[in-house]
Amino acid sequence: QVQLVESGGGLVQAGGSLRLSCAASGRTFSIYTMGWFRQAPGKEREFVAAIRWNGGSLYYADSVKGRFTISRDNAKNTVYLQMNSLKPEDTAVYYCAATSPYSGSVYSLHEYHTWGQGTQVTVST
Repeated sequence: QVQLVESGGGLVQAGGSLRLSCAASGRTFSIYTMGWFRQAPGKEREFVAAIRWNGGSLYYADSVKGRFTISRDNAKNTVYLQMNSLKPEDTAVYYCAATSPYSGSVYSLHEYHTWGQGTQVTVST
Protein backbone atom coordinates (compact mmCIF):
# COMPACT_ATOMS: atom_id res chain seq x y z
CA GLN A 1 0.00 0.00 0.00
CA VAL A 2 1.26 3.45 -0.85
CA GLN A 3 1.26 6.44 1.50
CA LEU A 4 1.07 10.01 0.20
CA VAL A 5 2.35 13.33 1.58
CA GLU A 6 1.62 16.63 -0.15
CA SER A 7 3.71 19.79 0.09
CA GLY A 8 4.14 23.12 -1.64
CA GLY A 9 0.95 24.90 -0.73
CA GLY A 10 0.87 28.46 0.52
CA LEU A 11 -0.39 31.99 0.00
CA VAL A 12 0.05 33.57 -3.41
CA GLN A 13 -1.35 36.61 -5.20
CA ALA A 14 -3.70 36.22 -8.13
CA GLY A 15 -1.72 35.61 -11.30
CA GLY A 16 1.06 33.88 -9.40
CA SER A 17 2.29 30.31 -9.47
CA LEU A 18 2.80 27.40 -7.10
CA ARG A 19 4.06 23.88 -7.55
CA LEU A 20 2.59 21.16 -5.40
CA SER A 21 4.41 17.92 -4.78
CA CYS A 22 3.10 14.59 -3.60
CA ALA A 23 5.71 12.17 -2.30
CA ALA A 24 4.75 8.52 -2.16
CA SER A 25 6.17 5.69 -0.15
CA GLY A 26 6.16 2.14 -1.42
CA ARG A 27 7.77 0.39 -4.33
CA THR A 28 4.56 0.11 -6.33
CA PHE A 29 4.08 3.85 -6.88
CA SER A 30 4.99 3.64 -10.54
CA ILE A 31 1.97 1.50 -11.42
CA TYR A 32 -0.67 3.78 -9.94
CA THR A 33 -2.73 6.37 -11.67
CA MET A 34 -2.32 9.54 -9.63
CA GLY A 35 -4.80 12.34 -9.23
CA TRP A 36 -5.11 15.78 -7.71
CA PHE A 37 -8.37 16.93 -6.16
CA ARG A 38 -9.31 20.06 -4.25
CA GLN A 39 -11.92 21.08 -1.74
CA ALA A 40 -12.93 24.65 -1.01
CA PRO A 41 -14.80 25.57 2.20
CA GLY A 42 -18.42 24.52 2.01
CA LYS A 43 -17.94 22.73 -1.30
CA GLU A 44 -17.52 19.14 -2.38
CA ARG A 45 -14.15 17.72 -3.26
CA GLU A 46 -13.58 18.07 -6.98
CA PHE A 47 -11.29 16.62 -9.60
CA VAL A 48 -8.38 18.76 -10.78
CA ALA A 49 -6.00 16.57 -12.77
CA ALA A 50 -4.78 12.99 -13.20
CA ILE A 51 -1.91 11.16 -14.81
CA ARG A 52 -1.53 7.52 -15.80
CA TRP A 53 1.40 5.39 -14.63
CA ASN A 54 3.76 6.27 -17.48
CA GLY A 55 2.70 9.88 -17.89
CA GLY A 56 1.31 9.09 -21.30
CA SER A 57 -2.24 10.16 -20.54
CA LEU A 58 -3.13 13.39 -18.79
CA TYR A 59 -6.55 14.57 -17.67
CA TYR A 60 -7.68 18.01 -16.51
CA ALA A 61 -10.77 19.70 -15.21
CA ASP A 62 -12.01 22.38 -17.60
CA SER A 63 -11.51 25.01 -14.92
CA VAL A 64 -7.74 24.45 -14.82
CA LYS A 65 -6.98 23.42 -18.38
CA GLY A 66 -4.22 25.56 -19.85
CA ARG A 67 -3.14 26.83 -16.41
CA PHE A 68 -2.22 23.68 -14.46
CA THR A 69 0.15 20.89 -15.46
CA ILE A 70 0.37 17.49 -13.84
CA SER A 71 3.56 15.43 -14.11
CA ARG A 72 5.31 12.59 -12.33
CA ASP A 73 8.79 11.29 -11.69
CA ASN A 74 8.57 7.58 -10.95
CA ALA A 75 12.25 7.43 -10.02
CA LYS A 76 11.50 9.89 -7.22
CA ASN A 77 8.08 8.47 -6.34
CA THR A 78 6.63 11.94 -6.76
CA VAL A 79 3.77 13.55 -8.63
CA TYR A 80 3.60 17.29 -9.22
CA LEU A 81 0.98 19.90 -9.96
CA GLN A 82 2.33 23.08 -11.50
CA MET A 83 -0.24 25.83 -11.07
CA ASN A 84 0.10 29.03 -13.08
CA SER A 85 -2.13 32.07 -13.50
CA LEU A 86 -3.77 31.32 -10.19
CA LYS A 87 -7.17 32.80 -9.42
CA PRO A 88 -8.92 33.41 -6.10
CA GLU A 89 -11.36 30.62 -7.01
CA ASP A 90 -8.44 28.17 -6.97
CA THR A 91 -8.29 28.60 -3.20
CA ALA A 92 -8.79 25.19 -1.60
CA VAL A 93 -7.14 22.31 0.16
CA TYR A 94 -5.42 20.23 -2.50
CA TYR A 95 -5.17 16.47 -2.15
CA CYS A 96 -3.26 13.90 -4.11
CA ALA A 97 -4.65 10.43 -4.46
CA ALA A 98 -3.78 7.06 -5.94
CA THR A 99 -5.89 4.58 -7.82
CA SER A 100 -5.45 1.31 -9.64
CA PRO A 101 -4.05 1.50 -13.16
CA TYR A 102 -7.22 -0.31 -14.21
CA SER A 103 -9.69 2.10 -12.63
CA GLY A 104 -12.60 3.12 -14.78
CA SER A 105 -12.85 6.86 -14.34
CA VAL A 106 -9.96 9.00 -13.23
CA TYR A 107 -12.41 11.85 -12.68
CA SER A 108 -14.32 10.23 -9.83
CA LEU A 109 -12.94 10.58 -6.32
CA HIS A 110 -14.63 7.29 -5.43
CA GLU A 111 -12.15 5.45 -7.66
CA TYR A 112 -9.19 6.49 -5.49
CA HIS A 113 -8.19 4.27 -2.59
CA THR A 114 -5.35 6.24 -1.01
CA TRP A 115 -5.28 9.94 -0.12
CA GLY A 116 -2.78 12.39 1.26
CA GLN A 117 -3.52 14.74 4.14
CA GLY A 118 -3.89 17.79 1.89
CA THR A 119 -2.08 21.10 1.49
CA GLN A 120 -3.71 24.52 1.64
CA VAL A 121 -3.53 26.85 -1.35
CA THR A 122 -4.78 30.40 -0.85
CA VAL A 123 -4.92 32.89 -3.71
CA SER A 124 -5.43 36.50 -2.74
CA THR A 125 -6.82 39.29 -4.91
